[in-house]
Amino acid sequence: MLNQHRILRVLQLIAILQKTPAKSIRNLASLLETTERTTYRYLDLIKTLGFELQKDAHNKYYITQTNILPRYDFTEQELKLIQNLLHTEGKHQKLKNSILSKLHLQNHTIMSSEALLNAHLGKIVETIEQAIKHGYQICLKQYHSANSNNISDRIVEPIQFTENYTSLAAFEIKSKKNKFFNTERITDVCILKERISHQHFHQFNTPDVFGFGRSKQQFTIHIKMTLRAYVIMKQEYPLAIPHIKKQGTNSPTYILNMKVNDFKPITRFVIGLLNDIEVLGSDEFKAYLKEIAGKLNAPQIITLNK
Repeated sequence: MLNQHRILRVLQLIAILQKTPAKSIRNLASLLETTERTTYRYLDLIKTLGFELQKDAHNKYYITQTNILPRYDFTEQELKLIQNLLHTEGKHQKLKNSILSKLHLQNHTIMSSEALLNAHLGKIVETIEQAIKHGYQICLKQYHSANSNNISDRIVEPIQFTENYTSLAAFEIKSKKNKFFNTERITDVCILKERISHQHFHQFNTPDVFGFGRSKQQFTIHIKMTLRAYVIMKQEYPLAIPHIKKQGTNSPTYILNMKVNDFKPITRFVIGLLNDIEVLGSDEFKAYLKEIAGKLNAPQIITLNK
């Protein structure tokens, strides 16, 4: 039977794997603060639980299922009744123990990994808001950067959160730049003793739906998505939902046509779902994808430009 600590680690890993980008074993082990060997065991357990664990071209892991955990029809009262009935049944001891083990896991997973992650994020948001209120610098512990693909601590002066607390706008001390930090990629946060002292550099430009701040120019993206890609888009980038229109009935497809501040986030999304997306425009976006395909030596990306 799984102990509570192991269950929480597995739930945490499931939540991490469902967030882009895909992650290497080394990164996963670092995020879980465990060994690579133990991380492999957790991955095996996730597959046993029925999740479709996948690897990209760089052997980095991810999960594409939209449900964080399997949904069950039993209520807590029904589960208790089943457990009591099994305990009164003396026959088939091994089968009984197997069922009880699964029910024990199910009881713990009623609080899904999504809820667990949200509780952790709530604590992070509360701490950052205290720092903003009282004017202190903070350290974003083990921030997972999608751009540099590394994990590091970032010392910043927090400015404010974006809509729905999806990102934190902050002035990074080391780079002396205003940046957006995805809240879900912050492992932990601590308030420092140093007071905020760079207010004259602070800027807040409303980001696009992918979290990139306004640049000197904007770019058009126009893509067609299958139902699968649409569901993943809703989960990963909920602010994009108002810009998506349904197309078709029997074989539903979805159209996203909008302006963005940078091609990088949507490019990562497209490359991760090559079989579920058709790029309709713009010509500039198609040219950008062609350039990326050349760098990755991945001609299949070009076939998206139908």
